[in-house]
Amino acid sequence: MPRRTLPLLVLCLTAGAAAGAAVQWNDVLKQPAEWYATAGARAVATQMLYYQSPEGGWPTDVDTTQPPSEKFLALKPSARAPTIDDGATTTPLRVFALIISATHDAELRAAFERGFDYLLAAQYPSGGWPQYFPLKPGYYSHITYNDNAMVNVLTLLRDTAEGREPFAFVDEARRTRAAAAVAKGIACILRTQVKRADRLTAWCAQHDETTFIPAPARNFEPASLSGMETVGIARFLMAVEQPSPEIIAAVEGAVAWLETVRVKGLKVENFTGADGKRDRRVVADPAAPDLWARFYELGTDRPVFLGRDKVVRYDYNEVERERRTGYGYLGNWPADLLAKDYSRWRAKHKLP
Repeated sequence: MPRRTLPLLVLCLTAGAAAGAAVQWNDVLKQPAEWYATAGARAVATQMLYYQSPEGGWPTDVDTTQPPSEKFLALKPSARAPTIDDGATTTPLRVFALIISATHDAELRAAFERGFDYLLAAQYPSGGWPQYFPLKPGYYSHITYNDNAMVNVLTLLRDTAEGREPFAFVDEARRTRAAAAVAKGIACILRTQVKRADRLTAWCAQHDETTFIPAPARNFEPASLSGMETVGIARFLMAVEQPSPEIIAAVEGAVAWLETVRVKGLKVENFTGADGKRDRRVVADPAAPDLWARFYELGTDRPVFLGRDKVVRYDYNEVERERRTGYGYLGNWPADLLAKDYSRWRAKHKLP
């Protein structure tokens, strides 16, 4: 199906915009089950159809539940390229699946299948996914765990392969292909886990697609071990119903590493600077809950903080204000995994 033209989109908006206007990107997957059978849900899906690329995926940095802005329409094709970044493609596919399951909408099913096939086509032979497909020069071609991009894809494919709702409508051939893609994806995850002195540790936010070693992205995102992305990967592996010894070892290694890299006695606080502008800093607080760094230096596990100047710093407060207030260098991402989920996982699989 070709990309919808703007006049057709406008006609569709006239019919359904009022019903769908209240639901936006951040809450489109949080609606009651019955909502996905409504005209409001179909109106949101109509918006999303416009943004679907000829390849089948969706662009990032745009709320695809809303009509396209003049700014978006003026973008070059490269700036509207399809990607798995920030749920750009997996979110519309999940929305479509929920609506299809409720209404058997033929147009959305055709669009879903194009998007599903896009995900399968984008997978490297090694099992990883690039951030953009067709491939985009630069770090975008790396195997991308950043912001759970690859985990989001694998979770959708796993749910489909296993016939879970709302993907029970997907044909057997695609379910079979999805199962094979998930197996390859898990193999890629196991291959890219960083090993140090025969001890499995963590993952970087992205790995080189040829050598599989940790790779940098933007200037403030160095090749490193990640206290955030490692959590999403570990959770995905823990969801495998019959984990192999290799999967168990990968989870155990990741959890052990997360335990050793806790940042203690510090908290991040927001404040107003002397110039009246919003700012953020790290201060000592012996009673603060443990934190984890987004980036740990390879070889030392020392938290590192880089600004747009690409300079490695070991003090959060030395990063420029724009990045301090605009990026999550420290967080509590592994807290529930370590405090609750890991012990339940071990008990479920009767691990010694």
